[in-house]
Amino acid sequence: MTPDPRLEEQLRQGFKYLNRFMLLMWRLGMGPLLNMGPAMAGRYMVITHTGRKSGAKRRTPVNYALVDDEVYCTAGFGSMSDWYRNIVANPQVEVWLPDGWWAGIAEEVTQSESRLPLLRQVLIASGFAALAAGVDPNKLTDEELDAATKEYRLIHIRRVAARTGKDGPGDLVWVWPLLVTILLPLALPKGAGGRGAKGKGRH
Repeated sequence: MTPDPRLEEQLRQGFKYLNRFMLLMWRLGMGPLLNMGPAMAGRYMVITHTGRKSGAKRRTPVNYALVDDEVYCTAGFGSMSDWYRNIVANPQVEVWLPDGWWAGIAEEVTQSESRLPLLRQVLIASGFAALAAGVDPNKLTDEELDAATKEYRLIHIRRVAARTGKDGPGDLVWVWPLLVTILLPLALPKGAGGRGAKGKGRH
């Protein structure tokens, strides 16, 4: 993603914490809200993949773009990205998008004539993430962009079926009523109820 190993490691750690936050927001039912400011914040989806060694389900937030209603994303850290290595081993995935939850097949785009324009769209849709890596997809020429993204992996998610049921986006939405129940009494002025009761007694 970047020629400076130290900066790359800093970005990797930063995105790791950001991804945890993004995944939590999706699980709390706020995924569509995360996509309301794509120009700067970027577009986010969650891809569910299978661990190549553990066989466990993993969820990773990634930037994406819709091109002709097809879903594209990129592994900006290249072939070392765990989620990329997992989908190479098992291309059957699920994605959480603002318009729903889908089962799909992950396919790497390697054709030179289509890769670069599609990758540019994904990077534009990534908002600040591409800029943080030193890549400005709105300004770089095709030659410059190609040179800067040699290690990137462009992935096409071919949606095959809509999903419903548990374990999808918003699976933690039940937390909101619980939080309101706990926090609302704390937000009320202390003794408000007691003062009202005492005032009634004096009349």
